Amino acid sequence: MKRHFKIASFFRILSARIAGIDINYAVKLHPRVTLKLTFLNRSTGAISIAEDCEIGTGAVLNSYGGKINIAQFVYIGEYVVIYGHGGVEIGAKTLIAMHTCIVSSNHTVPGQSIPIRSMPDILLPVKIGSDVWIGAGCKILGGVTIGDGCVIGAGSVVTKDLPPYSISVGNPARVIKYREE
Repeated sequence: MKRHFKIASFFRILSARIAGIDINYAVKLHPRVTLKLTFLNRSTGAISIAEDCEIGTGAVLNSYGGKINIAQFVYIGEYVVIYGHGGVEIGAKTLIAMHTCIVSSNHTVPGQSIPIRSMPDILLPVKIGSDVWIGAGCKILGGVTIGDGCVIGAGSVVTKDLPPYSISVGNPARVIKYREE
């Protein structure tokens, strides 16, 4: 079974590389992972995944015209959704648990004269440091920087920057303490 998984993962990676995604052959791609580029940014390295990363079943990484950069040794759990319209950067050795959603853009809400569907996007980059642990079901909203070594409790909604080595929980996420040496 393990050999079958390696062969299937290899062919998923090969097809992603052919589509223009910069992905290392040492990445472990589980079944039903969606790596999606928009037509305009197919050849610009819009999605870049370094070596020894693992992406769980059903995860969706969609560049939407922006860039998603994932450093080495990152684990992305099952059914994680990452929208890279405003840009998403994930540091090395980061763990992102299942059902987390990372969104790097938002809509303006100028008034009633423009239909919601026609409102322009605001691009808000997301930067996640190295050695970060994001619990299951978290929501990371655009425009935030999560410092190195942070731990974010399950179900938290991150709306503001989090300082390095902080432990945060809640909606909105707030720092409850810091990791000790």
